[in-house]
Amino acid sequence: MNTPDADGFLAEQLLRLTRRLHRIQKRQLEPVGITPAQSRLLRALVHYDTPPRMADLAQRLEVVPRAVTTVVDGLESAGLVRRAPDPTNRRVIRIELTEKGRAALRELRSARRAAAEEILAPLDTEQRAQLTVLLNALFEAPRERDC
Repeated sequence: MNTPDADGFLAEQLLRLTRRLHRIQKRQLEPVGITPAQSRLLRALVHYDTPPRMADLAQRLEVVPRAVTTVVDGLESAGLVRRAPDPTNRRVIRIELTEKGRAALRELRSARRAAAEEILAPLDTEQRAQLTVLLNALFEAPRERDC
């Protein structure tokens, strides 16, 4: 990349790829009946030993708590999660996966694999390995908190 704004071009390419991935993932999730944001929240739930609070989910997903409330409302309406009182503090509400939510997670894994395969189809095994190394380097880099 010998252009004067190579980093700007690369950043634009990454943004375009992100939008493309989002469209593909959304299309793959439609048959499951959930949005990408709902998918993220469901996948986040499995990382907790005990059902988390909404504030815990907001922190893990790096979003404002109000955004989690909206997503949980939709998932609860669909019967995929439920709000449950904390057994030690009745003022605290925890978010639990339902059996229907667990079944949806299994479907999600399949949909995500299909979306990943679609986006990565042009790459051979070696290129995929290189991409993994590069993405890991970007994710492991120190992050600014205000971005």
